[in-house]
Amino acid sequence: MSLFKPVLVTMRVVDMAVRAVLTFRLRALFVISAVGLGIASLTLIVAAVDGAQQRAREVVDRFGPEAAFILGGDIQSRAVGQRTLTLSWQDAETLRQSLPGAYMVVPMRAKRDVKLKYQSESVDLPVVVGATQNYADAWDWPLAEGRDLTKRDVDLGAKVGLIGNTPAHKLFGDKSPLGRTVFINDVPIQIVGLLSYRGGSTGGGGDLDDRLIIPLTTLTQRFNMDRKYFRALRVKFYDPQYMDAYAENLKSLLRHLHNLKPGEPDDFTILTPETILKFLSMLTGSLVAFLGVTATVAILVGGFVLANLFYLSVSERTQEIGLKKACGAKSRDIMIQFLAESVILTLAGAVLGVALGVGIGQALTSLGVLKIELSSRVLIYSLLAALVIGVLFGLRPARRAAAMNPIEALRGG
Repeated sequence: MSLFKPVLVTMRVVDMAVRAVLTFRLRALFVISAVGLGIASLTLIVAAVDGAQQRAREVVDRFGPEAAFILGGDIQSRAVGQRTLTLSWQDAETLRQSLPGAYMVVPMRAKRDVKLKYQSESVDLPVVVGATQNYADAWDWPLAEGRDLTKRDVDLGAKVGLIGNTPAHKLFGDKSPLGRTVFINDVPIQIVGLLSYRGGSTGGGGDLDDRLIIPLTTLTQRFNMDRKYFRALRVKFYDPQYMDAYAENLKSLLRHLHNLKPGEPDDFTILTPETILKFLSMLTGSLVAFLGVTATVAILVGGFVLANLFYLSVSERTQEIGLKKACGAKSRDIMIQFLAESVILTLAGAVLGVALGVGIGQALTSLGVLKIELSSRVLIYSLLAALVIGVLFGLRPARRAAAMNPIEALRGG
């Protein structure tokens, strides 16, 4: 029986702590709310970091571990008047023939914000992409129906195209778009392929599936664009483990083709899976720093609210403490009771904070601000943080209550 006595005493003390929390409801509400705000911030940090890491993996997988994307102009410098049409057909042909490890080179250019019509129906299309043969293969984008663009389509400037899932559904519903003719600003385009649904968003937050792909020559001819230069190149390599070496060779060859002297900045930008991961990691780090400061401040505020209210509680409950000591309660039991009250309140605040953080995170996700990923880490970290807050900020008031002289306490001193 002596072995179970400490357990029974502790259980009784915890039971009294629960009753005390229920008695002082308004004070408990203040503590729970203050702690909940801090835990909500912590929940957002963990969920947002997990979500950012998952999004980074999705972006790299979608981009392709064995691919590089070259843009005209240096997107990092953003110099005034900088040329962005610096990639030429000669560049593409030289890369195709001379770049070690490369087996596919696809030039691309785009025209934005056009009207796509089919009979009496029309949709606003964010982008029409001009590309060469094997566009779907270059982007690892399977076709749900039909065929990819061919070299013959490009050579002839054929009025054919691949349609994305979003405009196809808007214009044709569940019917097949193959063989149907749509109009882009009065230019007829026969649909020869339907891109499978991919999901996700573009860099500007648009729908990735909301596009039409036509031969690059058709785009430049029909929309009176520069026919020598284009905006981007997609290059695929045989072995992704040599991507660093491939990127260096690609950079050296392009600098040579553009007659850039040593010390001159690049007039192009090379994006590889590694550079994308670095960029996303930088964004994640900024997010963690911002939310980390917010969470730390909110948690500290919650802790100070708890400590101050518990000091007030100790002052108001001196006669209760004196009576318990007079009836045989030890100082340790008094301290355990107040610590238990503190931990109960902070754990309740943790539950509220997790629910609040998840709700805010879901709202931000639906608005496209960030993506959150819920995992067991969210609950574990929140409960641990709540436990630390409860013990750390409740310890001094609990010690003060435990150190009271029973006679002075009974007098209300």
